[in-house]
Amino acid sequence: MTAGAAELERKLADMIAGLSDGEISAEEVLAGGHSLSALGLSSLALIRLVDAIEDAFGVDVDLSGDLSSFEYVSTLAAHLADLLVPGRSR
Repeated sequence: MTAGAAELERKLADMIAGLSDGEISAEEVLAGGHSLSALGLSSLALIRLVDAIEDAFGVDVDLSGDLSSFEYVSTLAAHLADLLVPGRSR
């Protein structure tokens, strides 16, 4: 994992921890042993996370397709990194 990927995962883990109303710690998210839903991230918190990601990173997250990238912080970070590539539709 590159330093940039680790930093992005950390930012996302901190966002998830904040949006879970204290139910999930950033360390639990980063441990990667369980999916975000298994950790207790609710569907409402997921929608709030998408809004926060769009605001913080200036991207548009499409929720109409495959949502498997939202299962783990690592897959979410990879999806976000892909959206941040210059020239991509935002």
